Amino acid sequence: MNMIKQVIDTDQINIYNQTVYSPILLPKIQDKSVVLDFNGGLISSDSGVLLLKEIEEQIGLIKAIEKVIPESRDTRYVKHAIHDLLMQRVAQIACGYEDANDCNDLRNDPIFKILADRYPESGEALASQPTMSRFENSISRPTLYRIARVFADVFIASYEQEPEIIVLDFDDTEDIVHGDQQLSLFNNYFKEYCFMPLHVYEGLSGKLVTTILKPGKRSTGKQMLSIVKRIIAHLRAKWPNAILVFRGDSHFAYPEVMEWIDAQENVMFITGLSGNSRLQKEVKSLEERATRAYEECNRKVDITLFHSFYYQADSWSKPRRVVAKVEVNGNGKNVRFVVTDMENAKATVLYKHIYCARGKDELYIKDHKLYLKSDRTSCHRFEANQFRVFLHSAAYVFIHALKINILRSTQFANATIDTIRLRLFKIGARVREFKTRIKIELPSSYPVKDILNQSFQIFNALRRV
Repeated sequence: MNMIKQVIDTDQINIYNQTVYSPILLPKIQDKSVVLDFNGGLISSDSGVLLLKEIEEQIGLIKAIEKVIPESRDTRYVKHAIHDLLMQRVAQIACGYEDANDCNDLRNDPIFKILADRYPESGEALASQPTMSRFENSISRPTLYRIARVFADVFIASYEQEPEIIVLDFDDTEDIVHGDQQLSLFNNYFKEYCFMPLHVYEGLSGKLVTTILKPGKRSTGKQMLSIVKRIIAHLRAKWPNAILVFRGDSHFAYPEVMEWIDAQENVMFITGLSGNSRLQKEVKSLEERATRAYEECNRKVDITLFHSFYYQADSWSKPRRVVAKVEVNGNGKNVRFVVTDMENAKATVLYKHIYCARGKDELYIKDHKLYLKSDRTSCHRFEANQFRVFLHSAAYVFIHALKINILRSTQFANATIDTIRLRLFKIGARVREFKTRIKIELPSSYPVKDILNQSFQIFNALRRV
């Protein structure tokens, strides 16, 4: 280990916070030596992310967020405009650089400089980690609320006309913390200190409506109702006739929310419902029938039966329609319940095609949390962590818009964000800055160059419209 440390110390020279590495000799290829160094010049490993600059030109998300963030700095000394900071951070998150520390190494990356409308060679370097961290910690609670409205406005603007139906999928997920973060609480279910960010997506399209960072405990009915009211009121102001459906798992069967929805026009709900002895009694005969059918089939065919009935919990003001699913297979019995105010749909349709479709919501959260690392909420201030979640949400909106609009007829139409990043964004390119133009040279051997070329051609056509 001492020998390794000595080699590292002698082969790295730190000049002005930039490490200069001496050349490394690799094994020969036939009679030629192979030398590796980090002196390639204006080369970026993320040239495909320029697609997000084109998406921004179409939807204007960064510009809209910039408008609601007040400039409190002395403009005489400002080198990094709010727009540049937003574009830099969101693009880097989209490329897998979720840590603000990565800003230091990427300050002079030519592609990220182009994204911020700077010349790749002669332009000013991008923001460093300290600058980015100060920016993240400068956002106030009123500004966060305005940013949340921006996301809802961009969601609304993604529709050319008022849709017939909008399914609002609500779900929260654990965000485990390791440090002194404000409002992180111990969650007994996860046995960890965490936040519980709430994700709201449009269930038919996967479009993000908003993300709200919450303390690490389940919301009360009153708290959830407050969120639902604001979201639905904002959508209803633009879409007076659309049918809005509130959908969630059993954690979202709040009596307060159901009663409020009862009083609204063209607003419906369907949520999971936790089982209890009274509900089990209602489906006892159904369980027996399913078990007999399974045994009559010699245990070779899974049996699933559905049943609809009315039930009133102690906290409900009236009886409500409940749909039960009873499944019997080699693993035993599986009984599930949902509650809804949809009176006319058949029980099978309600459960299999309306409620179970919310499973896609888990995939959207996976893209947001796992691939975009939106659980990197390591700031001390709660407001700074909420702003970070919004930055990751902006990356989600960009990539999702790219997928469903530009890539919909390609092999990436149903790809995860991770696949799009690895196949489309992570492209090495040489960037050359001339007197009158900037040239970006991509590798001739790039496997999906036809798709990338087609995507940029579509954006060129859109600019001419």
